[in-house]
Amino acid sequence: MRGAALQFVKQAQDLSSYDVIFATDLMDLTDFKGLAGPDCPPVVFYFHENQLSYPLAPNEKRDFHLGFTNIVSAAAADAVVFNSCFHRDDFFNAARKLLRKMPDTRPGWLLDDIEAKTCVIYPGIRLPKGRTPGISGSGLDRPLIVWNHRWEYDKNPDLFFRVLGRLKEKGVGFYLALLGEQYDKVPQVFERAKDTFRDEILVAGYQASGEVYREWLSKGRVVVSTAIQENFGIAVMEATAYGCFPLLPDRLSYPELVPERFRRDVIYSSEKMLLEKLTTALTTADGLVPARRALAQNAARFSWEAMIGEYDRLLAETARGKKAGTVKTSSRGNCKV
Repeated sequence: MRGAALQFVKQAQDLSSYDVIFATDLMDLTDFKGLAGPDCPPVVFYFHENQLSYPLAPNEKRDFHLGFTNIVSAAAADAVVFNSCFHRDDFFNAARKLLRKMPDTRPGWLLDDIEAKTCVIYPGIRLPKGRTPGISGSGLDRPLIVWNHRWEYDKNPDLFFRVLGRLKEKGVGFYLALLGEQYDKVPQVFERAKDTFRDEILVAGYQASGEVYREWLSKGRVVVSTAIQENFGIAVMEATAYGCFPLLPDRLSYPELVPERFRRDVIYSSEKMLLEKLTTALTTADGLVPARRALAQNAARFSWEAMIGEYDRLLAETARGKKAGTVKTSSRGNCKV
């Protein structure tokens, strides 16, 4: 995070030839602009995540210097973009708490300035061009549950596998596709799950081929998230666009992505409720079809074909010196679906 500015300033040698820069929260923008000098063009600063509220790993302590770097980077930007209304609100709430910890000067005005140039634009999801979202036959003798999240602690896999264990105890049949990326430290629960659910797991691991990945999504009946960190939900929306019925926690960005008429069926607020909803989804195939189709159509509105114009408009307006808070984008406002 601290070294990114050095790398990018070196790569972008003639900044006077750029109309606008699109930077993310993993760079210290103040360092970049200081090194770039007067030739630095207007900057759009995009928050994919932030260091003020990201859940800590076990035994990890919060580094508030990184969070403060996010704040001053946003202040230095010409436009600030968040990937959901939840993330925007979460950032500003955490930023206010941090500034109140300062021993003397507490620059609350700084957040007002940042908010004035802030907007929300959802990220795009990858769908084959021209594909009509919907439901494909799985060709399986049991319904398939899809897990297409990173194999990390912040996706709360312990809860997911605990609920699956209770499903198995109840005699509810299912198959399982574990499709997420894995890094150096994989929670031990995944290794235990490979043994516990050896008769249910059809695939385990990241699918490098997009075509193979999408084929698994199209076979799924249900996609489940138990995440404790999620600022948008690309994986869930991809699976939903391919016909998976989503079961999502009543927190984070998820409620704003689901049309209000479906929230009662999709959103859960407890482990018990997740078990009940998952049991219903796995044992009531025909009853889910209309909802799966409608939810697939809703998810398709996040396709890059649909969303890219929002980003183009923001970049063009910022290059012309217009603040993000005044740019008209369909994803802004109260973020209600």
